[in-house]
Amino acid sequence: MFENLSEKLERSFKLLKGEGKITEINVAETLKDVRKALLDADVNYKVAKTFTDTVKAKAIGQNVLTSVRPGQLMVKIVHDELASLMGEKAVELNLKSHPSIILMSGLQGSGKTTFSGKIARMLKEKKNKKPLLVADDIYRPAAIDQLKIIGEQIGVKVYAEPDSKNPVQIAQNAIRHAKQEGHDIIIIDTAGRLAVDDAMMNEITAIKEAVRPDETLFVVDAMTGQDAVNTAKEFNERLDFDGVILTKLDGDTRGGAALSIRTIVNKPIKFVGTGEKMEAIDVFHPTRMADRILGMGDIVSLVEKAQEHFDEEEATRIQRKIARNQLDFNDYLSQIQSIKKMGNFKDLASMLPGVGKTIKELDFDDKTFKTIEAIIKSMTPSERKNPSLLNGPRRLRVAQGSGTTQQEVSNLLKQFEKTCNLMKMISTSKILGKVPKLNRK
Repeated sequence: MFENLSEKLERSFKLLKGEGKITEINVAETLKDVRKALLDADVNYKVAKTFTDTVKAKAIGQNVLTSVRPGQLMVKIVHDELASLMGEKAVELNLKSHPSIILMSGLQGSGKTTFSGKIARMLKEKKNKKPLLVADDIYRPAAIDQLKIIGEQIGVKVYAEPDSKNPVQIAQNAIRHAKQEGHDIIIIDTAGRLAVDDAMMNEITAIKEAVRPDETLFVVDAMTGQDAVNTAKEFNERLDFDGVILTKLDGDTRGGAALSIRTIVNKPIKFVGTGEKMEAIDVFHPTRMADRILGMGDIVSLVEKAQEHFDEEEATRIQRKIARNQLDFNDYLSQIQSIKKMGNFKDLASMLPGVGKTIKELDFDDKTFKTIEAIIKSMTPSERKNPSLLNGPRRLRVAQGSGTTQQEVSNLLKQFEKTCNLMKMISTSKILGKVPKLNRK
């Protein structure tokens, strides 16, 4: 996500490198490249032009301090305007009613049903809510079954009326059922279509008028670029939704929708999807996204993900074992599985400052984890606990059992030994004492 845009913006700022001051000429040259980078990222033309005009007006005449180079000042101005373009701050869901009703809308294939489950799981796990998912798509084959499978997966009840062909009535009945069963959140998954049409819009408008939702969310596939923005505009004119959800931001998307949609429809992006797993949902933070676009990383989001997926007691136990030099492959496997839950490895790495521009060159993907897991799971319990037992014949057996080579097994053992030594060195140094602990909210 945003990899190409980040690279092109970085090249644009290099035009100001070595300049003593910001002038109309060097700003114009830089912003010409910035505008081209935005257009290449599929940002709406009018949005790109307005953006660069605003940056130019703010940049020209700025006094550059001796400690701040023109290029750095331009990055700061562009960063602030990117954050402003995307909404400046995160916007939370309105969940003040009891029960609160969330109406999901969008085109078919945008990931609406899956995201209904993601929101339900998030509210259940993080907000201690009792959500009810409502299967209100009466057209798409297996839509009800898909929502039921998702509900089972995340431990959330699903209300459905398979024989009914009245989506308004289903929604109203679901609300009555939710009140009787003590649910405090109702998420209504409505039908999507392959294109915007009157029948679809009339139907979802009728549902909205009947249930009066606290939140109407529009789900759109970020990979569709400007089509996503155009569809959002049409939906908003008919439905007047409250917020946008961008799915598939982990895919081959240029990011234009994220940068354009807020300006075009004047509605906030509330969530983004970063993978297929139920936990792959992030609150949209414009400032943090601007940080990532400009290669500054996103440490706050990375720490939040770590806090969500790493158990504090387990981390303390591991730290004790590291200090005693007792780390084994069971611990190693446990940590790998925790990291995998956090999301795509390259996405996580891109949250580290300075890593974004080199991330494409990393010869590492999630399949590497699978190879490591296969090797560890092919070891006996005693070998996992005591890696020194793994002599030549045992390594050969592990390689055959995991579908790898003996060399790959040997490499993992060397990597494990280096990791243990490094972690022990860090745990016994004074570095950790200087790192502030982050409080859980």
